[in-house]
Amino acid sequence: MFTQLTEKKQNAEELKEIAKKYEVIGVDQPEDNQLVIVSAQNDGSACKIMLNECTKAYRGAWDFAIDGVYEDNHTIFIGDIKGPANKGYGSVCMNYLKEVAVDQNVHVIKGDIAERDWDHLERLIHFYEKHNFEVNIDYTNKCGEIEWTPAYQ
Repeated sequence: MFTQLTEKKQNAEELKEIAKKYEVIGVDQPEDNQLVIVSAQNDGSACKIMLNECTKAYRGAWDFAIDGVYEDNHTIFIGDIKGPANKGYGSVCMNYLKEVAVDQNVHVIKGDIAERDWDHLERLIHFYEKHNFEVNIDYTNKCGEIEWTPAYQ
């Protein structure tokens, strides 16, 4: 019981510290069942969805992030996804990015797959298809494009 109370207090303190710097948009449980705090930094030209683990103290940096930029009022372009693979963090962040897009009447989330991604191409294809993106790969030129549109379109 004492351990649970200590963990809840630590989580509340981390949430407070993150909220000082970013907009906290959710608390979630990815595949490892550990709580994570999801926050956003959105200034109208860029949209960053960040995730922080609750298993360690917040030190001012995120543990996972999806960086996007607004190409126009209705399109977010994913510039980068940063953080560890296979922990469920990408799915958590992608779901929140899609929520932000719908809330802001964004019609498309898109991005590129570049040659630098080729060593983990199959994982990327699986990830984007799992999140209902259309994935087009040019295997000859080692590049590709991804695109998601909300169901209401």
